[in-house]
Amino acid sequence: MWDPATYLRYRDERGRPFHDLLARVPAERPRAVVDLGCGPGTLTAGLAARWPHARVAGLDASADMIDRAVALAAPVDFAVGDVRDWRPAPDVDVVVSNALLQWVPGHRELLTRWAAELPAGAWLAFAVPGNFAAPSHRALHAVARGGPWAAALAPALRDDPVDDAVGYATLLTRAGCAVDAWETTYVHLLPAPADADHPVLTWMEGTALRPVRAALDDARWADFRAQLAARLAAAYPVRQGRVCFPFRRVFVVARTGARPPHPPEESP
Repeated sequence: MWDPATYLRYRDERGRPFHDLLARVPAERPRAVVDLGCGPGTLTAGLAARWPHARVAGLDASADMIDRAVALAAPVDFAVGDVRDWRPAPDVDVVVSNALLQWVPGHRELLTRWAAELPAGAWLAFAVPGNFAAPSHRALHAVARGGPWAAALAPALRDDPVDDAVGYATLLTRAGCAVDAWETTYVHLLPAPADADHPVLTWMEGTALRPVRAALDDARWADFRAQLAARLAAAYPVRQGRVCFPFRRVFVVARTGARPPHPPEESP
């Protein structure tokens, strides 16, 4: 379902939250670093450059994404896998996840489990999109529910699957972490050539529209795409050859707390 080339159309805009997230992780010499939902691996390779002495790994559910990542020949162990099955090894000191957890049902429970299983003093850093109430997603839901494809697309439609910064801070504080959580709205200025598709449509084709495309045949997809494009053009007008595309994201950096010491054994 995931197409690396489509996803990377806006690599700079998609990569900026990753860098902003990592800027708040002051780990100096981690033993092992894991990128969950590493995608095509371009950002993961930067982790190996930042922490050259660490064992760096990248995990993604898409074989196509991992094939693209492996082709980078970076000093990273890339593998196909389900994040729900992943468990940290005892030496994992940094876990990073960018734009993954919104796709994972039950990810709040995963976060709590990872916080408990990571070693004391480890860093758990993640970012998720917080734009599910944006005009782009409202348009997507309106078209999906108003056409002959409504039944087929019902499983692909998701209400807001993420928490806000307060929600995640509360969750991970309860799990014994020190938490830094915040939200940022980026205003992406997307080029809109007159002879090209609307840029918000092409942006969504790399993410939110992937399950929709997978559920529809070519004819219905073309019809769906045309209807959505018209709504997006109205919601995000082209001005001076560009579209202003506000995009809210939620960031969390949590550090695991010290584990309670084992009670001393009684002398015989």
